Amino acid sequence: MKKLKLLLSVLCLMAMLGTANAQEQLATKIAEWERAKTYTKEYLDAMPESGYALKPTPEMRSFAEQMLHLTDANYGFTATATGEKAPVGFGEAEKIQDKSKANVTKEVMASYDYVIAALKKMTPKQLEEKVKFMNRFEMTKDMVFIKDFEHQTHHRGQTTVYLRLAGVKPPQEKLF
Repeated sequence: MKKLKLLLSVLCLMAMLGTANAQEQLATKIAEWERAKTYTKEYLDAMPESGYALKPTPEMRSFAEQMLHLTDANYGFTATATGEKAPVGFGEAEKIQDKSKANVTKEVMASYDYVIAALKKMTPKQLEEKVKFMNRFEMTKDMVFIKDFEHQTHHRGQTTVYLRLAGVKPPQEKLF
């Protein structure tokens, strides 16, 4: 009987530690999104108003369009993970007419706020649930957020070239 009680105590402790670890991982994920938001804001601030229409080549997106594309993904990926309707429909952000620095910055920051708020409402258990992404890929909700993080990092990174072409020094890398 003592061995059974001890075993149950150990299993209970392991479950509690696993939950604490999962909560810690979720808190880290939220902190990383907050860091990414700050870093992206530095990029938006660094580009002068005149550079928002800059395209490295005619067939490429402008700086504003790159940032709005990133915004579309933040909304679309997060809506997939949460199952909730995003405040901005997938693909709509990139089509907005007002591509001024102030408006693009407002739109991009709102998309980060949407992701962060969604993560704050989720539990580690919910992040383990599976969803169908882009009607093709079955993955966990956590993986959807990971893919979104990768996507926003990729497109923000592309805009480093835009800043250089505009004669602007990109913000210092913000890994931590």
